[in-house]
Amino acid sequence: MPFDPRLVWLFDIDGTLIHTDGAARQAFSAALHTRLGVADDLRDIAFAGRTDPLILADILRKHGRALPPDQVALFWQAACREMEGLLTPGRGRVLPGVEDLLSRIAAEPRWVRALLTGNTTAMARVKLGHFGLAGRFAFGAFGEEAPDRNRLARLAVARAGASGVPPKRCVVVGDTELDIECARAAGARAVAVATGVRRRHELEAHAPDLLLDDLTGADALLEWARVGARQD
Repeated sequence: MPFDPRLVWLFDIDGTLIHTDGAARQAFSAALHTRLGVADDLRDIAFAGRTDPLILADILRKHGRALPPDQVALFWQAACREMEGLLTPGRGRVLPGVEDLLSRIAAEPRWVRALLTGNTTAMARVKLGHFGLAGRFAFGAFGEEAPDRNRLARLAVARAGASGVPPKRCVVVGDTELDIECARAAGARAVAVATGVRRRHELEAHAPDLLLDDLTGADALLEWARVGARQD
């Protein structure tokens, strides 16, 4: 039987596993209006690859506002309600190859599927639940748990380490340069997939360990992971 060391796969959500067709920006915009009475479509706010709290901080800074912790919690509740309403049947999609890849990883007894996402825990639950992906991941590191994505990646890798998996046997899968950067910061491998807002050449400039057009063709990706693990 082939030797397959333990691996932890850390997946980003938006642009990597799913597309919501802009629902996140709309949900934040609607929550901003509900909680602060501010009308803004947020077109000038960067979302891709960033944590939800950092996005909210940019929005509040733009409008010269501040929120105490209890009001921040109410904002997140409003944003999740808006997201639930926006994710109507037929809006958004699971990206190519994702379902098969997750199933193939699950079939490997020593491999673990986990999340490394800028979404808050509640927002991730809404999105994954809508697309039928809830319950597919053993653990996660979520946007509210660290102030930036690099520290979030270190947290995810530390959680993997608690079960005996070293950083070099963690694989971060994401669609932006920030996913590549955070993998490096945490000592993990980086798989970049050009299914989000970044084009292939933009991701290539950041030298991921593996660059893919999408997550189809699981055989090649899984063999790459096995070979890398054996070389550790």
